[in-house]
Amino acid sequence: MLDFDGTLADTFPWFTRVLPGVADRYGFRRPAAHEAESLRAMEARAVMRHLGVPLWKLPLIARHMRGLAARDAGDLAPFPGIPALLARLRAGGLALALVSSNREDVVRRVLGPGSAGLIDLHACGTALFGKARRFRAVARASGVAPDRILCLGDELRDHAAATRAGLAFGAVTWGYTRAEALAAAGPAHLFSSPEAVAAALLPGAA
Repeated sequence: MLDFDGTLADTFPWFTRVLPGVADRYGFRRPAAHEAESLRAMEARAVMRHLGVPLWKLPLIARHMRGLAARDAGDLAPFPGIPALLARLRAGGLALALVSSNREDVVRRVLGPGSAGLIDLHACGTALFGKARRFRAVARASGVAPDRILCLGDELRDHAAATRAGLAFGAVTWGYTRAEALAAAGPAHLFSSPEAVAAALLPGAA
């Protein structure tokens, strides 16, 4: 099970660019430039408390962010090595599902038809803190035993959701959350590159 933002797609620069306007629109504090690295070591709920994000506005904020992502999808791209990784995983016999809070049309536009077509199931539009429930639903629908499933993501909330769903988590260090914060959470795997993912999941591949 694959996350999208920060795992497959390099959306963090876009996020930092649009966040000030979103903060002004919905009445929470803009993060200062010097706070960026410390915020990347925090769990999502802690970040929202720090910035004073009104929890009751979360659905409105999420819908607005999805709209901005759709507007700017042409400016977004997968991380280097991601198309090759998806192709290798599928060629190696792995079933792939994508679970994301982003919209499916955005995911497909950013990945392109070739890479998006390698993914068996797109479970998009997930609530910010609704991933555990979606993970469980996708696991049941797949018919794959939970101990044969790995959730791949770049955030501490992804790790927490996988744990609640009873699934293993592989943290990637090229996305939003700092590597040391991910390592401290104790994921089943800590990946520094897409190539490392392929090497771990397809150990017999050349």
